[in-house]
Amino acid sequence: MELAKTIHLVKLDGHHLTLDELVAVARYGAAVELTDSAREAIRRSRALAEKISAEKRVAYGITTGFGDFATVAVPEEMSSRLSTNLVLSHCTGTGEPYKAEVVRGMMLLRANALCVGVSGVRLVMVEKLVELLNKNVTPVVPQKGSLGASGDLAPLSHMGLVLMGLGEAEFNGRVLPGAEALAAAGIEPLEGLASKEGLGITNGTCAMTSVGALNLYDTLRASSLADLIASLSFTALTGQRDAFQERLHTIRGQEGQIQVARNFRRLTENCEILDRAKGDRVQDAYALRCIPQVHGAVRDALAFIKSRVEIELNAVTDNPLLFLEDEAVISGGNFHGEPMALPFDFLGIACSELASISERRTERMVNAALSNGLTPFLTTEGGVNSGFMIVQYSAASMVSENKVLAHPASVDSIPSSANQEDFVSMGTTAARKSGQILENTLSVLAFELLTACQAVDIRRRLNTHGAGLSPVHEALFSHVRKRVAFYETDREIWQDIRAVEEMVRSGELLELAQRVLPEIE
Repeated sequence: MELAKTIHLVKLDGHHLTLDELVAVARYGAAVELTDSAREAIRRSRALAEKISAEKRVAYGITTGFGDFATVAVPEEMSSRLSTNLVLSHCTGTGEPYKAEVVRGMMLLRANALCVGVSGVRLVMVEKLVELLNKNVTPVVPQKGSLGASGDLAPLSHMGLVLMGLGEAEFNGRVLPGAEALAAAGIEPLEGLASKEGLGITNGTCAMTSVGALNLYDTLRASSLADLIASLSFTALTGQRDAFQERLHTIRGQEGQIQVARNFRRLTENCEILDRAKGDRVQDAYALRCIPQVHGAVRDALAFIKSRVEIELNAVTDNPLLFLEDEAVISGGNFHGEPMALPFDFLGIACSELASISERRTERMVNAALSNGLTPFLTTEGGVNSGFMIVQYSAASMVSENKVLAHPASVDSIPSSANQEDFVSMGTTAARKSGQILENTLSVLAFELLTACQAVDIRRRLNTHGAGLSPVHEALFSHVRKRVAFYETDREIWQDIRAVEEMVRSGELLELAQRVLPEIE
């Protein structure tokens, strides 16, 4: 059972939010509370913001306009209108809306950042974000429109609209005007925003971080799934296990590589087919022999990305920030998405590698010149039947699409706000692309699993190496065969593909493997 599913309450203090907790709230509906320390920090910060406003100090976004209007003074009596207008004018997103889990992650991250107590917002605004989460009211937020600096302005503005009973929100499966959604959930809207709150709700990296964090969580699971599926393909292709000996990998010292090799030894233990295949050839092709090196490098990349993301989950990313010790109001650039843009580009690249090597294993299984004795395209009667010929085509198409999507978004920039904001991160694009790559990769892994089960059946029918699989592979193979029969003659194969894709995406295969082999990593 994945940890996020077991978390039912998350307490926000601005400092200790984890990736599993974010997923628990965003995807599985865990309840959210503010700690007493967070409430006090927010109150003290708000008192300072009100003092600055009353004293008419020059402070960006409190007594001045925004962006290139930073030189325009705004009187105290207009400060509330200033904040409200920021949200009204910045909700410029377009395209399909984000999934509910992404928006819930955005709200959680914004609330957590405000809990640190340097943003100058009212406690009631943070409480409203928490109330939306706990009563399952989800703002409708279009996916496109963020440059990733000054944070995710457009997406967060759409989120902020609903706090005031504006915009649109989903509640009980229906998309409603914001005011109707709040009324249906029993939530009172805010009557506009106070000084600094426009920036407090819209400034930050919460959209890109929510998107990317959820994609990271699922890619971490995909990396474990890739080991499981690849090891079944390895068995069907009668691979040589010497390439996974512990000493070979420890002498290089790469942690991910060592971990994957250990996984493979456990996954293939007590396998008759592989036992009898020992010595069939000196070495295998890279798609088999170098699985620890490739999958391991992906795991190391994901570990690095996770370390960056878990910092950002507890980061303060709005501007300016108010420091109580000397009442300083400091304008900086914590909203800039570059610290997330580079890792999320890396996430897409790493995930695409899982698909690329997976497709190569599928090709080896359907290609009689490479399959170590399997039938052409895994048919029992070639010619009349095409078998798994086009399964590989489809996998190859998604792998090639991933190569286009893996081009880094972060190397691009375009100036905005009259060239005041002249270098932007495109981090939200990087995060969104990583999700497209992940979806393709999960499908490619599903194609490999479907092919591997067919190849195992063919190998068993040929009986060149016996029929015995390892215990975990037998459980995996049997699980697939309960829903997808052996492909004896050509039939509508899309139904088989859909069934296996559902298995891959549901998480059930990893849960099955962990029940049989708890040590799997």
